This record gives sequence, C-alpha cells and structure tokens, in this order.
Amino acid sequence: MPVATPVQVPAQVRIFDTTLRDGEQSPGCSMSPSQKLVMARALSELGVDVIETGFPASSQSDREAARLIAAELRDTTLCVLSRCLPADIEASARALAGSAKPRIHLFLSTSPLHREHKLRMSRGQVLDAVARSVVAARGFVDDVEFSAEDALRTEEDFLAEVIAAAIASGAATINLPDTVGYTTPTEIRGLFERMIANVPGARDVVFSTHCHNDLGLAVANSLAAIEGGARQVECSINGIGERAGNAALEEVVMGLKVRGAYFGADTSIDTSRIVPTSQLLQRLVGMPVQRNKAVVGANAFAHEAGIHQHGMLRHRGTYEIMRPEDVGWPSSQMVLGRHSGRAAVEQRLRALGYLLEEPELDLVFASFKALCEKQRVVHDKDLQTLMQDGADSEGYRLSSMTVSDVGQRARATVELSDPEGDRVFETAEGDGPVDALFGALALATGVDLTLESYQVHSVGLGADARGEANLSVRYAGEEYEGTGTSKDIIEASALAWLDVANRLLRARDGAKKSELAEA
Repeated sequence: MPVATPVQVPAQVRIFDTTLRDGEQSPGCSMSPSQKLVMARALSELGVDVIETGFPASSQSDREAARLIAAELRDTTLCVLSRCLPADIEASARALAGSAKPRIHLFLSTSPLHREHKLRMSRGQVLDAVARSVVAARGFVDDVEFSAEDALRTEEDFLAEVIAAAIASGAATINLPDTVGYTTPTEIRGLFERMIANVPGARDVVFSTHCHNDLGLAVANSLAAIEGGARQVECSINGIGERAGNAALEEVVMGLKVRGAYFGADTSIDTSRIVPTSQLLQRLVGMPVQRNKAVVGANAFAHEAGIHQHGMLRHRGTYEIMRPEDVGWPSSQMVLGRHSGRAAVEQRLRALGYLLEEPELDLVFASFKALCEKQRVVHDKDLQTLMQDGADSEGYRLSSMTVSDVGQRARATVELSDPEGDRVFETAEGDGPVDALFGALALATGVDLTLESYQVHSVGLGADARGEANLSVRYAGEEYEGTGTSKDIIEASALAWLDVANRLLRARDGAKKSELAEA
C-alpha cells in the first residue's frame, strides 16, 4: 500500500505594517491623526497582523493618532516605536492605553559606527540599556519587540549578545533591520540562520526583518530573511519610507503568494484589498506610484506590444504570473498603441460588437496606425469613431492662447479653429492659469468637463525636452483621460483638454449619425 506524502503546511509570516510610522517619515508623506485613522482602518481590512501607528515621544500628532486608532481597532496588534529611554517608554505606554492588543517596539543602535558616532556608548552600555529597557517596557505591556538598529553592520558576536539580552529580559519579537539598505540576500539569509540556530532562547521568539531600499534590494532581502527563518516582515504600502523607502508590502506578499511552493510560507493578507489600499495611500499623501510599479502600478497588468498581446489572447499565463483580480485590479488591460498588432485591434473591435471582413479590417487597422502617430493610446471611443468614418475629423484645434494675471485671479483667452474651419474666440477667468484656460476652452467648445486629476512632467532631455500634460476628467458620470505635449506646459495642458473634448464630440456626432441612419 503506497505511503501518503505528508502535506506541507506553509509557514505563517506576520505582516508588520509601518506605513504610519517609518512610511510617514518619507519626505512629503506626513499624515494628520484623522488621516492615519482612515489608513489604519484600511490596513486592518487588508489583514495586516501588526500596525505601527507612530512614535509617540516624537510629536503630539503621533500621540493623538495612536489614541484614535487604539480606541477603534480591537482585532489588530497596535504598536508604537520607542527609544530605550524611560521617558519614551512611558510616553509609549500612555499612547497605547486602551489598546486591546498593545505592543511597544524598542530600538537601539548596535553597529560600531552608530555606537561611536551616534550613541557614544560602549558595548557594555548598550547591553545594559537593552536589558533595562525591555524589562521596563514589559512592566507596561506583555508584547515587547526589540530592534537592533543597523544590525546588518554589527559585529556578529556582539549582535548575538544583544539578542540574548533582549530575549532574557522578556522581548517576544527580535527585529534585525537593514537600516541603511546595505546588505544582500545571501548575507541576510545567513545572518538569520546563524542567529536563530545559535543564540540562547532564539527558537522561543519570532524573528523579524525590516529592510530599506537604498540599493533596490529591500524586497529581495526580506524574502531571503524569510528563507533564513524570519517569521515577521516589516514593510509599508507602496514601499514608502525614509530615503529610498522600505520593502513594499504588496511585493513581499505577492512574492510569497505566487512563489508559495518555493518559499513554503504565506501571510494572512486579503490580497484583493491590495490595490484599493495602495490607491487610498496615494490619495492621502499625494504621492502617486510610478506606472510600472510592481503589483499596484497602472501598467502592472497592461500589455501593448503586439507579440505580448497575441500571447495573452491565446493564454493569459504566457505573460502574467498572477491574476489582476487577485490583487484588486478589475482585469488585464490590452493597451492599444503604436506597438499593437492586428490581432489585438481585431479582438477589441469584436468586444465592441464589430465583426469585420479582412478588407475592412485592413482599412481600419491602417487608420488605427495613423491615429497612433497623433496620440499615445487609442481608446474604445476612438475605435468607435474610426468605425463611424470620423477618423478624418480633427475637431477643435488650438490656434492661439494668452494667459495673464488679473489681480488675485488669472484670465485666459483662446482662439480655436472649429471642425468646419471657423474661428472661435473665448475668454474666462479662474483661480489660476490652468483653471482659467480650461474655463475658456469649455466656453469655446461647449463641452463642460469636471477635472479629477492633472499632472505635468518633462519628456525628453535638453533642447529637445517637451512638457507633457496628463489629465483625468469626468463627463456624464464617466471618467476620461487626455494627453497633450508641447514646448510650453500651458499649451500642453490645453491640448490635453482638447484631446478629451474632441473625442467626446466625435462620439456624440457618431451617435447622431447612427440615429439618423436608423430613422
């Protein structure tokens, strides 16, 4: 009788989220107590095991945030950071008052560089401070974590002594942070293996990893630490944090999920909440992620190259290792642009209800390629316009514009050429040059768009650089995106606005033609 192969149960890795503490220390990412509460709710819904809510000794804002979060969240461990100082420990204990599952997170530098230049303390003094502080913290809470700051640049024999002292004094979690993002996966994996194997009491506590991204290795190092025995990862949403940031929570979690058979570990994260949580943070701190950011970037599941699109149409596994729906995206995107092939265009036309014979498809595809020379992305409404023989309609074109200050407001005057070739002039005032410009364009075209987001950035280098404006607008309950480029960023903004307005007008004219034809 064959012997059944035992099922390997994945090791459970705790997710310790430091978005509200280390993440908030990222320049420009400060949050008010009420914003932190909103984010903490989302983190709890995401399923993180530990939320680090702040550093109470550093500010009144952090103390207030910790209080608000502690009063509402009852099922998640709530943690605050503390130096190994009596005043800090007491402030942390007060901030955690009322928490259902409180944790004090102590830290002290251990590397020779930090001991000499930052602390001016000897090895013995550091050991005494660690033991004394853990005991003091345990007097307030049962759950104490100790972090050996700059652990990866600390002498291993001394690091082992520090860990042993923290464990003997009552710490339940030991964090070995790569504070300056210096280590490599091989080094950190070996360090965790040796510390867990050789330090007295190490197998009775949870080892944690906290990696910074200065060399772009934070996620790789965090996963390597898990291979070495770490069972807690300290990370942040979108990887925000000091300098180049922390390990990105979404990348660590999906690394374990997608490569579960390799790592033999998993988390309690509800991965379908990853993208909504990422987008919430972007709105709260005003720091968008790059489009090609892993997992949560707008291009993470977007395909434009014809070869890739052809493969995706045959089997999504050809170019996707995870499902977009599993992390909170609605679906993969077949982005139609200059690199797209006939198969992708035909598939999209079929989805829109157009079944074309080869000669017809040849004509539409030629028009599609011509349109791609004018705009980066071709949307569904553009394809519908092509099918309605509206591709040759240029719509409104910008002839000239002026923007000036009028007291505390701005005034914009635009001259447009309408679809019939007539000149249209309009003037409007607004709170700023762009607001005034968009107001004048709305009057000139008769299209009133509600601006949702607006960004301007440089494309190219040196004398060839141009400004590119990207905007997102709402019209009749739907959201549309427009792009414009010019040497002048205000003109680029006008072109982006007209990009959307002309598409809407072409779609409206096409609908009228269809109604007349049916009549």
